[in-house]
Amino acid sequence: MPDVITVRVQTDSDSFQDVVVKIERPSYHKPFLGGFKNRITGAEFHNAGSQTIPKKRPDKGIQLFCRETQTVFERNKPQQTKNTTSTQMTKIGLYVSNMSDKLISPGKYLTAEEYHKRRLEAVIVLQAYFRRWLAINVVQNLREEKRLRLAWEAQEELRRKKEKDDRLRREHERRLNAKTQEDFELLYHALELWRQEETERINGTLTGAERKAAFCGLLEQEAQLIASTGRHKLNADEENQQKAILRFLNKCAQPKRWEAYDGKITEMDTQYTLRARELFEIYRSISMNDIPKDERTDVLLTLRRTVKEHECKLTREIVELIDREVDLMSREVKECNLEGLRKRICTLFLQYIKTPKFNPEVARILKVPPDPLKLYKNVNFCHSCENYLPSTEFPVPANSRTIGRCRLCCKLDNEARRRETFLKYKLILENLRKSEADYQDDAKIVFLIQHQDLQYLIENIWGCQSALSACSDLYDLVMVRWDKQREWSPWNTILLTKDEADAHLKLCNLQK
Repeated sequence: MPDVITVRVQTDSDSFQDVVVKIERPSYHKPFLGGFKNRITGAEFHNAGSQTIPKKRPDKGIQLFCRETQTVFERNKPQQTKNTTSTQMTKIGLYVSNMSDKLISPGKYLTAEEYHKRRLEAVIVLQAYFRRWLAINVVQNLREEKRLRLAWEAQEELRRKKEKDDRLRREHERRLNAKTQEDFELLYHALELWRQEETERINGTLTGAERKAAFCGLLEQEAQLIASTGRHKLNADEENQQKAILRFLNKCAQPKRWEAYDGKITEMDTQYTLRARELFEIYRSISMNDIPKDERTDVLLTLRRTVKEHECKLTREIVELIDREVDLMSREVKECNLEGLRKRICTLFLQYIKTPKFNPEVARILKVPPDPLKLYKNVNFCHSCENYLPSTEFPVPANSRTIGRCRLCCKLDNEARRRETFLKYKLILENLRKSEADYQDDAKIVFLIQHQDLQYLIENIWGCQSALSACSDLYDLVMVRWDKQREWSPWNTILLTKDEADAHLKLCNLQK
């Protein structure tokens, strides 16, 4: 039914009038007031009800009251107990003992005000004792929390002290037995600190000719230390190069791996991986020292059969050197005189292994592709060492406009003049990149900046100290997002300690 209908009403015997009727629909559901059902047709007929709006009385401007009252209907109903009892009293001819009787006298009458006052006083006493019990529990809990907090702080202090001692001990061991590039950075940095201390001591205590003589002696000591460090670095580079070769060959010999739908790792060997593993085993055998002559001969013969499969200038040279060593061993030549020959055999065989024609698996791992045309797009010229190097060998700071010096030239310049150590900044950058990768929000800026950029931020913007506690230990400092809902950037970061960073990242509203 529409909301507005037109009804024709007869106003006279021969006249009609159309009246517009607005239908008001109730906002409630129509209640069921009963009804009946036709058994033959199945039609249901409901009882209907209507409610008209009462006529509003005109306002007389005077507040009126009704005289109607509501009374309580009471009813008296007698009750009779089921058990009937009787008493016996003393009378003439009957004695009833009163030894067990009690004399009860009425006490002082309490008014309702006195009764409620006594109850209020009792309630106050109970509340006082209850609040005292609550206060004791609160104090005990606070004491226990304080004890646990102090124990935790002492444990954390011991842990930090132990970590610092371990870090200092590791740095001392790294300076004594330097092997990697970071170890030699620490060594050169310690040398520079020693030189500055000696320079300040000489300037503060000596003058004139004695000062010049002391500076000459300091220069000689520095030159001797640099020379000894350089010799140690050559030995470490040779050892690291041999380890890198073994890692490279082992990577070539690894089987193909992939993860199945159930999480299990499946491995598969191809003909290329088997070939690479065979060459790796031969290279590891011929690189071994202090092995018996008969075993060495067997290894050389195995190597000779392997390289004879391909005929070229490299294989002919390897076969010639193998025959020469076998001949010299048969003549009882000393082992020390064969070191150079054996090194030549290892070098030429390594060149044989790195040739994709003889070892196809090595083609996907070599940094230099077999096709030289692929190098033209990503090769840059270093104006310092005048070498053409791939673009990955050039650091690109955020403020650079052109390709500068390569990493090797930067390292040599640092060792020669500034002798700074970037290990702390590299650790901070590594931790920052790990934390940004965990957000999984496609952050990009943190993976573009270099440790030089991070060093500038830490030293010039944050002053090498925490923004909250002014802690200046760079090993304990980390950079995190200021607003964790936005991507990390130099304008959305803060330098804090590790504990402060954990607490900062738990904040939900930075403004509060």
